[in-house]
Amino acid sequence: MVAAPILPERHEWTVDDLGELPKDLPYELINGRLILPSPTAVHQDLCVRLLLTLRLNCPPEYLVSFDLSMGVDRRNEPRPDVVVIRRQHAGQSPVPVEDALLAVEVVSPTSTLRDMYDKAKVYAHAGIRSYWVVDPLQERVTLTEYTLGANREYEQVAHTEDLFVTERPWKVSVDLPALTSRKNDLLAPDQE
Repeated sequence: MVAAPILPERHEWTVDDLGELPKDLPYELINGRLILPSPTAVHQDLCVRLLLTLRLNCPPEYLVSFDLSMGVDRRNEPRPDVVVIRRQHAGQSPVPVEDALLAVEVVSPTSTLRDMYDKAKVYAHAGIRSYWVVDPLQERVTLTEYTLGANREYEQVAHTEDLFVTERPWKVSVDLPALTSRKNDLLAPDQE
């Protein structure tokens, strides 16, 4: 049996404090709050499917990855579920946020407000040009696409539960009905 790590108590965390954490602990730092995500298999399956979809037409100078720490500022080191970065920083952690073209978050019951508002503000302020929020919590999986406006706030440009097609960051098609079917299959009671 492995003992759970005892984390130092802090009212607010900074990136300087993260050195005190175990190196293999997956964490995010959002607005000075330390978050220890615990995703479900359905969440992770959707992330992998989105990653593979984005990789289809990915230009060679970019890399699509998941769960990478993004260096933003002293109070923020988020880990987007899926992210598109410049290939030159493939061996670096955290990745400089100015390198990200797209951040994708898949909503979970404990992350809805954080993904829809807190992270959106952090990513927009950091200058990430495109942000997708994928919501599997509804009857049908939805995708909302945001692009960065002139005032460094995101503007919604698409919201659908059907086939999603965009040119940002390159030509991408996401079959949301197929993701809904996959989610439903994974959550269906076992049939014997």
